Amino acid sequence: MNWQQICNSPQFRDLPFKIELADSGKIVMSPVKVIHSVFQGEIAATLRTHRKDGAILSECAIETGKGVKVADVAWASKATYQAIRDRAVCQTAPDLCIEVLSDSNTPEEIEEKKLLYLEQGASEVWLCNQEGEIEYFDKRGAMANSFLFPDFQKKMDC
Repeated sequence: MNWQQICNSPQFRDLPFKIELADSGKIVMSPVKVIHSVFQGEIAATLRTHRKDGAILSECAIETGKGVKVADVAWASKATYQAIRDRAVCQTAPDLCIEVLSDSNTPEEIEEKKLLYLEQGASEVWLCNQEGEIEYFDKRGAMANSFLFPDFQKKMDC
């Protein structure tokens, strides 16, 4: 099964959880708690207060070398957004990909997703843990602050 088939299939509509597609074509489900959704919404809203340009995306599907991964929140510059806006799945990652961690995530899975997003063209990847603390990364590794959103806080209060 590919991502377009999943998007077109009525059996996958209105699911109460996020799904991804492994490189084997296997569907991977990720159940999350309410606080996960709250962090997603608060991060997206706060991104908009820091920058009016570009597009903020939630649950953004990105084609990677290991299947389709879904960033919880993403931000795309105007140029990137124009390149991806009409696609079912992004061939190029948005400039910023954000993962909100949940109980079902393993450290290995998150590290892999971080690297895959960067390989697909993301300039930065942020990780928000279950306490709302945010870590910033680029291809060189951990960063003290985001380059794209230099004044973004290091902790979300939800």
